Amino acid sequence: MTSSAIEERDPTVRNVALLAVCQALAMTGMSVNMTVTALVGQQLASDPAWSTVPLALQFSATMATTLPASFLMRRIGRRGGFALGIAIGILGALTAFHGIFERSFAIFVVGSMMIGCFQGFAVFYRHAAADTASPAFRSKAISLVLAGGVFAAIVGPELSKWSFDLFSPVVYAGCFIVVACVQALSYAFLYFVRIPPPAQPVEGVHVRPLSVIVRQPTFLVAAIGAMIGYGVMSFVMTATPLAIVGCGYEFRDAAFVIQWHVLAMYAPSFFTGSLIQRFGVRQVMLTGAVILTGAVVVNVSGIEIEHFWFGLVLLGLGWNFMFVGGTSLLAECHTPEERAKVQGLNDFLVFGTVTASSFASGALLNAYGWNAVNYGVLPLLGVATAVIAFALWRLRDSVQTPQM
Repeated sequence: MTSSAIEERDPTVRNVALLAVCQALAMTGMSVNMTVTALVGQQLASDPAWSTVPLALQFSATMATTLPASFLMRRIGRRGGFALGIAIGILGALTAFHGIFERSFAIFVVGSMMIGCFQGFAVFYRHAAADTASPAFRSKAISLVLAGGVFAAIVGPELSKWSFDLFSPVVYAGCFIVVACVQALSYAFLYFVRIPPPAQPVEGVHVRPLSVIVRQPTFLVAAIGAMIGYGVMSFVMTATPLAIVGCGYEFRDAAFVIQWHVLAMYAPSFFTGSLIQRFGVRQVMLTGAVILTGAVVVNVSGIEIEHFWFGLVLLGLGWNFMFVGGTSLLAECHTPEERAKVQGLNDFLVFGTVTASSFASGALLNAYGWNAVNYGVLPLLGVATAVIAFALWRLRDSVQTPQM
């Protein structure tokens, strides 16, 4: 039976389509948020070095939410957890809106952290797709859910440009009204999602402790690849709107670059799953690390808007290969009974790295400039490349070694 025939008969395809719509709406809000949050921080903070603190604390909240969200979803189900997360996101966007009007950095930070909590739930859309899909459809299901971000890439920055002066002279406040409305729309689609109840521990089934699971080479490659891929992307992307505006370009130029960046993050998801099936997940992740290195080369080669554009396109593409690959590889590391704690730990590690990179990004940009931000990620990319290449070499070596 061909792969396409399996997909046609797979009853989870409808579920994956609905999850992709929910992901698209979540990422549309996050696309607006990514475009304006650092600029709002710069506007409200007493020190320019604090510009990225709201975004960094947002990622901190995402990191802190992932483990509780994973275990909560195990108790109440995916749909109930997603609904709760959306409610938190709407309230957070309205709080951020209020903070901008009050010119209160503290209130805006609280709103940003609540949006981060929402993101801590939304990151499980891809896991929900992996959980419900058949093994033959799993990598494509993850890719298709993430491909919902293509809608976000097209619509999000356009909404940013349309709404940033909606309440002029108070700029950027309208963007967070848009975030709240987009997230509210998710409820209409979430209602039709039918995800099977989470697997409960079965008597007599051995559940390994995390200390054993994390020592698996497959887990290490999956986690390190996703951590560094997401961390590098966040480190450079967080500083980009500030760097573009700092070079004398307009907000619309920054929105244009972020639009193409988000498009490059998610458009490849239409074929990343097929590439993984054809060439192997580790090969795709290694290619992602090489592309991210290419993004650094482009970014340090000039400050024309074309350099920002092409560098951020490569940054998005490299992230996609490493993150989709890491998520696919993670599914090989656990049993259904171990799923909640392994997925929660993985996302905790990923967003812990993202949090650290976001805190450092603004300070490094303010102190040393755009090139320093890009050079700063090269050691991490070196580590990721070495780990994935070594794992690939070990895999090929074991295949070529004859069995006795």
